[in-house]
Amino acid sequence: MGTRLGRAESRDDQGINKNRKMTQYIAFMRAINVGGRAVVKMTDVKDAFAAAGCKRVMTYIQSGNVIFEVAEEKTTAIFQRIRDNLCALIGSEPGILLRTVPEVEKVVSGLPFKDFDADPGIKQYVVFLSHKPKSKPRFPLFDPKEALEAIGMKKLEVFVLSRRKKNGFYGFPNNFIEKQLGVSATTRNWTTVSKIVEFARRLGDV
Repeated sequence: MGTRLGRAESRDDQGINKNRKMTQYIAFMRAINVGGRAVVKMTDVKDAFAAAGCKRVMTYIQSGNVIFEVAEEKTTAIFQRIRDNLCALIGSEPGILLRTVPEVEKVVSGLPFKDFDADPGIKQYVVFLSHKPKSKPRFPLFDPKEALEAIGMKKLEVFVLSRRKKNGFYGFPNNFIEKQLGVSATTRNWTTVSKIVEFARRLGDV
């Protein structure tokens, strides 16, 4: 005999428990669709997250940014399934750095680059660390060859300025920060981070 769902177990049309506490996350994937390495379709990435049990999964551009929701009590199991699914998709252990949407919102609202916004010749990057470095770095950190300057760090995010090199190109800070701090990381430019937060907010309002 079937059981009727009570109010505490009510579900919407997608089968999601309306009263279960859901947390919205952003997954920043490391080193996919860059330089011909780990080339994957973002539709396949989206499917891998959905198959792991994530809800309301959306991707943002090709650099590997995934917004999704999970029930708080299921995060450990679902995060492991995400890694397993992506490993099967990519063919190697995926680099995934997870942040809640409120955590990334705080990064954006902190305006770490406000003193440099007036200079159009400077690119601004956020480097997301996988964990804390063994020792606290002393900023600023410089890479003269790549014209990079790490101006500061808050929690697990490092803020880096990239200026034009002599050859006219801009340096990309990920390898520099990983080497300096001894921590695996992934990098996004400031515009991308800001737009991901806006995108996630719109999804949250739906």
